[in-house]
Amino acid sequence: MAKKYDTIIIGAGPGGMTAATYASRANLSVLMLDRGIYGGQMNNTAEIENYPGFSSVMGADLAEKMYASATQFGAEYAFGTVENLERQADQTWLVTTDMDQYQANSVIVATGAAYKKLGVPGEDEYAGRGVSYCAVCDGAFFRNQHVYVVGGGDSAVEEAVYLAGMAEQVTLIHRHATLSAQQILQKRAFDAKNLDFIWNTEVQEILGDGQAVTALRLHDKENKRDYEVAAAGIFIYVGLLPVSDMVAGLDVRDERGWIVTDETMATKQPGLYALGDVRQKALRQITTAVGDAAIAGQNAYAYNEAFKTDTLTQEIQG
Repeated sequence: MAKKYDTIIIGAGPGGMTAATYASRANLSVLMLDRGIYGGQMNNTAEIENYPGFSSVMGADLAEKMYASATQFGAEYAFGTVENLERQADQTWLVTTDMDQYQANSVIVATGAAYKKLGVPGEDEYAGRGVSYCAVCDGAFFRNQHVYVVGGGDSAVEEAVYLAGMAEQVTLIHRHATLSAQQILQKRAFDAKNLDFIWNTEVQEILGDGQAVTALRLHDKENKRDYEVAAAGIFIYVGLLPVSDMVAGLDVRDERGWIVTDETMATKQPGLYALGDVRQKALRQITTAVGDAAIAGQNAYAYNEAFKTDTLTQEIQG
């Protein structure tokens, strides 16, 4: 039989772990499920400078501190990729992973978002062999080499600055003429002596020798010309996609796949909540995920109390 919990949290990033803290402090039995190590994208972030209480903190260190808080009141943690959510006849949720099944009165989806791909030839072929979506993970492989970063938002600019600390040369490619990153990040990028920019340009193809990336084919939108540049690696930061396939059949997503909730983090499905980057919202930050999580954890508690009362009433009447 599937092991039963009051609340199951899918995802153990900053939002998932905070929700676990709130729910378990309210004396709910809680399980966090994640397909990887707890911490989510924080583990791929060198320094976090906009989280209250820290002038600067390493992403992995903050993940460790949050995990300690999340589990101190009894919340459990397990590996597994959630493949399906199904509401049962008794109004509980059946959570099916690639490894096991679990049952819960309520479910909180905190799966976040994944980096969007460029979708160009060579991207999949050279993934892990010069194509990367994580400067912290792979930057050290490109010491004293020339690498390219694609994008113009916070992640792209921040990671370009990080790479400039180890690579010989970093070039940021952006399809527009201006960056959209925060001004403080832009200033750091413009101040870096070994970081330059290619504007109004798109990557058409990632080229290699069969073993690793060797060059990029670019398209200059302004001058309408294609050309190639030698490259040891390319780091891609062109947007996010919601990790929400597990709720595809529940009619809780918008046309782009983001989960729609109200201000209590509740979806239209009773007992199903969502928080953080997977939710339809304007700002996706650790702080906003944590704020969502406090609300979701508290409302999961309220839902569980009502659920148990209703169940008891039905048993008595039955």
